[in-house]
Amino acid sequence: MGSVQIVTTILAAAITAVAVWLAVRAVLKMVAVIRLGQPAPERFSDKVARARTMLVETAGHTRMLKWGVVGAAHWFVMVGFVVLSLLVLEAYFEVVTTGGGLPIIGHWTIFGLVTEIIGVLGLVGILVLMAIRLRNRPTRPGGRSRFTGSTMWQGYFVEWIVLLVLIFGFVIRGFKVATDHFEFPFWATPVSHAVGAVLPDWADGVSVAAVIKIIISMTWLIVISLNVTMGVAWHRFLAFPNIFFKREPAKPAGSGLGALRPMTSQGKPLDFEEADPEKDQFGVAHVEQFSWKGLLDFSTCTECGRCQSQCPAWNTGKPLSPKLLILSLRDHAYAKAPYLLAGGGKDLTGEEKATQAQLAHLDVLALAEADKPLIGTAEEGGVIDPDVLWSCTTCGACVEQCPVDIEHVDHIVDMRRYQVLIESSFPSEAGVMLRNLENKGNPWGAPQNTREDWTKGLDFEVPRVGEVDDFEYLFWVGCAGAFEDRAKKTTRAVATLLNEAGVKFAILGEGETCSGDPARRIGNEFVFQMLAQQNVETLNEAFDGREKAKRKIVATCPHCFNTLGNEYGQLGGEFEVVHHTQLLAHLVATGKLTPVQPVDGGVTYHDPCYLGRHNRVFAAPREVLGDAIAGDLTEMPRNSERSFCCGAGGARMWMEEKIGKRINVDRVEEAMATGAKTVAVGCPFCSTMLNDGVNGKGAGEQVEVIDVASVLLRSVKPEQPQGGKETAPIGG
Repeated sequence: MGSVQIVTTILAAAITAVAVWLAVRAVLKMVAVIRLGQPAPERFSDKVARARTMLVETAGHTRMLKWGVVGAAHWFVMVGFVVLSLLVLEAYFEVVTTGGGLPIIGHWTIFGLVTEIIGVLGLVGILVLMAIRLRNRPTRPGGRSRFTGSTMWQGYFVEWIVLLVLIFGFVIRGFKVATDHFEFPFWATPVSHAVGAVLPDWADGVSVAAVIKIIISMTWLIVISLNVTMGVAWHRFLAFPNIFFKREPAKPAGSGLGALRPMTSQGKPLDFEEADPEKDQFGVAHVEQFSWKGLLDFSTCTECGRCQSQCPAWNTGKPLSPKLLILSLRDHAYAKAPYLLAGGGKDLTGEEKATQAQLAHLDVLALAEADKPLIGTAEEGGVIDPDVLWSCTTCGACVEQCPVDIEHVDHIVDMRRYQVLIESSFPSEAGVMLRNLENKGNPWGAPQNTREDWTKGLDFEVPRVGEVDDFEYLFWVGCAGAFEDRAKKTTRAVATLLNEAGVKFAILGEGETCSGDPARRIGNEFVFQMLAQQNVETLNEAFDGREKAKRKIVATCPHCFNTLGNEYGQLGGEFEVVHHTQLLAHLVATGKLTPVQPVDGGVTYHDPCYLGRHNRVFAAPREVLGDAIAGDLTEMPRNSERSFCCGAGGARMWMEEKIGKRINVDRVEEAMATGAKTVAVGCPFCSTMLNDGVNGKGAGEQVEVIDVASVLLRSVKPEQPQGGKETAPIGG
């Protein structure tokens, strides 16, 4: 060992020791912070499915590859990080001696070939990612960037570290070639040989290049260890457990879609009949009241902005960015952590749990962070502004796009729950809707005895449950379908088509009440459970004696469809729920409904969030429309899982949109740009919002917004009267 090797060995050992010590300290801190969260025992179920999903999503990059070039480049960089870490390990042998290498596998030609290929592809991948970051930098001219709000120096730092490590990997090999210490043939490592051809025959070059590579790698580890909130770096470790512990590992998309996470206290679902606000947690009032998985979510955020780029609120000038919300919660959690780890925190009555002695040694900044309200305006020092919280439509675009399975919607609704149930703080106009739900059983406050008025004038009898026992489907009409004028046209169209197809169905009539979706999404879990329990009891009675496979419900509203099918099981209601477009597609495919006259003028389809993204129903409505128009749909640029929200979800239907551009107008402009004369929808909320948008654009005579069922009815029964131009909704 020469003098150069002695120096390089000492340098490598010293910086590695410092880096490892800091990394261990950082990991222990992160674990301590995450463990501050509330229990989530359900996250440990079905470990085999969880492991399988984690491997598929990470090794297969299934969520990232949806983005094409970005996903492929990221995959090569990820694989390069994992595999080429062996070359970082090898560098420790190379600082000692010029001919050093990994024991056993370090001299295999296949090892040289694989690492050469991955090194080249990793270089290409990181250069592509660097170019994309620069092209989308927040300061670029024109448009908002998905990186707006991200800590840009951290992204640049990580990318340059990866680039330099890859470059020095080839420099080390090049010096080995130049000094005739390289064991791999030219055919297996052509790039390394090419680099070696231009490097001098410097005997100490390998050791010097190796120690530089180690210093670069350990500098990266030191920097991220000193910045535990550096998600752009830490996600490469935290993504694995975050995906493993996702809510529903078997789901094909974001596990935070569909059903909401039940309201829990100490990891157990809250029973409102026995709950006590002084003993039980009602929603989230402080960051430590999120589950430990929530705190892991916050720590894992990569700041990539995929959620932000798809968010309807962000894209229309609202203050909500799902990314910035998560980052705010992350930074608050870690800033408050010293106070919490010292025993601090408020109990459910608002009293401080720690003694003065426990808090005496704390930094003043940690104490100041502890005093911040979780929800509050800038003047109040709040972590999350109320306008941010109430801008969310719960469309799920953020969850769908997140490459590391962060469950944004669950966290937003948990914060809403506390605001509504304990603070009674929510947009005033939503109070009318909640009172109507409690008193009238529907958000419009319409009389219950008018729930069956939509049946008047039909040329067939609509059977009621109780009057007939022999029915295949219970037709869940929903509040909009019963009371809202536009939606009643859809209800009548579906009933007519079912009757035409010979499907035996029945309705609950006045026995039906609101599914509870708007109450739950706004955060009023109490009203949701009150309505849901009443409906579950009614439905169980209607299906008495039937097995689950024969407890079939068809719903025209995706919000009812989602609530009945995905959430009523939490309250003892197990049913097979289909959306009307699914049933109609089946009836057409089996020849029970036959389109006879194509609908012309061009048709585009708007995917409702709670039908498409939340429940993966994309094909059925398109199949129905394809049969009805005898041709292809004109798709909007944002469609299927990337469909743009109409703006009505998350109880936003009953709240004023006062900030930025109206979401429905943005969507209508996209629909109108296709040139289609008909905008087909599969949701009464979407129908209302898009109709309002079309009328607001003054295009009511040129563009028609109608349900898929109405389009099909026009094709199946061209002579069927359509009832003229649609009117405004009740209370709209």
